[in-house]
Amino acid sequence: MTAEKTTVLFVCVHNAGRSQMAAGYLRHLAGDRVRVLSAGTAPRDSVNPSAVAAMAEEGIDIAAAIPTILTDESVEASDYVITMGCGDTCPFFPGRNYLDWPLDDPAGKGVEDVRPIRDEIRRKVEALIAEITGGDTT
Repeated sequence: MTAEKTTVLFVCVHNAGRSQMAAGYLRHLAGDRVRVLSAGTAPRDSVNPSAVAAMAEEGIDIAAAIPTILTDESVEASDYVITMGCGDTCPFFPGRNYLDWPLDDPAGKGVEDVRPIRDEIRRKVEALIAEITGGDTT
């Protein structure tokens, strides 16, 4: 890693659920220690309402997030690229830390079914923060 702030890019297909929840958690839990990006290979028009509601229960507002198309530039600008179900459509650039988080897709699910996905994302984000910061999760 460089002396600059670590950049993490979360990628899923629609950039409307999993990647937005992960980005919301990382911003909330890591604050300004990490630069957070999220994108999708086929972004939707808006964030999944059940994901928004599930995150609101945690005190994290992702309602204003806008799904964004994945670009080579966003991957190149990232230290960590975390994929969540985008398969082979995610570009690969040497020198990045790639992690694949196999998570259920919250698309079409109600809040009660999104909560376990949200909770798993939080656990993974907390472990990522510990990895990036060398164990400093405060």
